[in-house]
Amino acid sequence: MTDTRNPEYDAIVVGSGPNGLAAAITLQESGLSVLLIEGKETIGGGMRTAELTLPGYRHDICSAVHPMALMSPFFERLPLADFGLEFVQPTHDAAHPLDGGRVAVLDRSVESTARQLGADGDTYRRWMGGLLESVTKLLPDLLGPLQWPAEPFRLAGFGLQALLPATWAAGKFKTAEGRALWAGMAAHSIQPLSNIATSAFGIVLMAAAHIKGWVIPVGGSQCIADALAAYYQSLGGKIQTGWMVGSVNELPSAKAILMDVTPKQLVRIAGERLSSSYKRRLETYRQGPGIFKVDWALDEPIPFQREECRAAGTVHLGNTLEEIVRYERNVGNGKRGEKPFALVAQQSLFDKTRAPEGKHTAWAYCHVPNGDDRDMTDALESQIERYAPGFRDVIKAKHITNASAFEQYNPNYIGGDINGGIQDVWQLYSRPVLSISPYRTSAKGIYICSSSTPPGGGVHGMCGYHAARQALKDVFKVELKKA
Repeated sequence: MTDTRNPEYDAIVVGSGPNGLAAAITLQESGLSVLLIEGKETIGGGMRTAELTLPGYRHDICSAVHPMALMSPFFERLPLADFGLEFVQPTHDAAHPLDGGRVAVLDRSVESTARQLGADGDTYRRWMGGLLESVTKLLPDLLGPLQWPAEPFRLAGFGLQALLPATWAAGKFKTAEGRALWAGMAAHSIQPLSNIATSAFGIVLMAAAHIKGWVIPVGGSQCIADALAAYYQSLGGKIQTGWMVGSVNELPSAKAILMDVTPKQLVRIAGERLSSSYKRRLETYRQGPGIFKVDWALDEPIPFQREECRAAGTVHLGNTLEEIVRYERNVGNGKRGEKPFALVAQQSLFDKTRAPEGKHTAWAYCHVPNGDDRDMTDALESQIERYAPGFRDVIKAKHITNASAFEQYNPNYIGGDINGGIQDVWQLYSRPVLSISPYRTSAKGIYICSSSTPPGGGVHGMCGYHAARQALKDVFKVELKKA
């Protein structure tokens, strides 16, 4: 057993994804001695960048474009620019082409986005214009555990729209462009768009574009992890890499242990410390669909027919709302589709460090049933060719990552699920179990701080931040101001 009477550390954090790093920083900022342990040789979790195809071509392994990075109340207060982190803003945050040459564009400006939506322009101006203030003021509540909000009436008004299935909310749009743009945003929920609360994902992502932008880290997503780690170490924090923890019993002694892991990994690593009832509740936790991803080294940029797509950091490929709804419904039901909704990232258009001079990289993924390893390369490339004829001719090399490969890369990505469990209405705030404090486990001094806790997946660090605050309050009796 760990001796907590004379511990070697005040706290240990297992896992160095954005939430593990956020937890470690929050604890270290309070003057504690903290050890951060990472199983891989490099820190970062989903924030890693590597030469996956050819020398000189730097590809983001998981996260690529970051709508929530500048929106995060936790990241916002950190001096990460002092530690080398720089973001670049794409010309267009996102573009969504349709068959026949039409295109919808998400821009920094509500007015610019609305102007390009034709008959839906006035609807978008009124709707999103009214939501921006609410999202900004409610962000601490939206990015935290379920609790009494600072502005309950504002939250109730927001909730009436956010809780709608995205298929219902689509009824406000009359044009194919408006409906398709909305569907692509809501599909980031990685679940059928007919599910309750899928509108929340679309609203927050669109608002993020207008408030801060869908930014790209210069040098790759690894640079976010490196800056967070450098800041943490500047405070005196310790990091140990290359240690894949198999049991909490092998850890140095500490007063608190925070686990940046999924419920499945938590049971495996700390199961003997957890109560049988808590473990049974964890075993009912549901995973979401997986993803299939391809990275390409390119001779030139993707030759999209529309200029708006050639100037967008992210391109959504799925044609109409109806086509996207059909594909995501099939995935949610464990079925395979032939025309996937594809999310394409074009980092090298805006960050010249990603490829040799004159060359480019691209990144795309689609959703698949959890654990489904069918090769979707041809389907993804066909979707790109649909709007960028000649795409295959500019490919120099490619790297494929299926659902199983994602889980091998990171044990938290069970079956290729990069969100730490499905984020439907039943698990949005009751992850990993319904509890007054979802970050506490049944074992004293052991906390879970991963994306399997509120507010869920995304590079924002808020799960780790809130878990660390819970540990500070419980274990270290620190008086905390309201988050």
